[in-house]
Amino acid sequence: MKLPRPPVSLLVAILRIGAGLLFFEHGAQKLLGWFGAHSVVLASQMGLAGVLELFGGAMIVAGILTRPVAVVLLGEMLYAFSTAHMPRGGWPIENGGELALLYALIFMVLAGYGPGTAAIDPKH
Repeated sequence: MKLPRPPVSLLVAILRIGAGLLFFEHGAQKLLGWFGAHSVVLASQMGLAGVLELFGGAMIVAGILTRPVAVVLLGEMLYAFSTAHMPRGGWPIENGGELALLYALIFMVLAGYGPGTAAIDPKH
């Protein structure tokens, strides 16, 4: 029995919303101290990361300026990998950088495909 394929735009929207919510949680953890974490100093590198993750994650979920926001967040994840993880070794599984690279790949897809369906600003 052959199952019908869902439209790519629906799958991209599901990826966008799920990844955006998870990314938002990282920002809420850093800035607001949610999920058992201590908040970081806003005027710091981690504070900037928290701002990008909280507001960027929310914008990704809502589908607001998805492509440009995804490019910024892709850059953040590549920077995080190269500065925080890469010095601990070259392989992501050894240096703890697999999540940063996975997010980078997701944001690369969103930058290329756009938000999919159910976005506030579908042209971006």
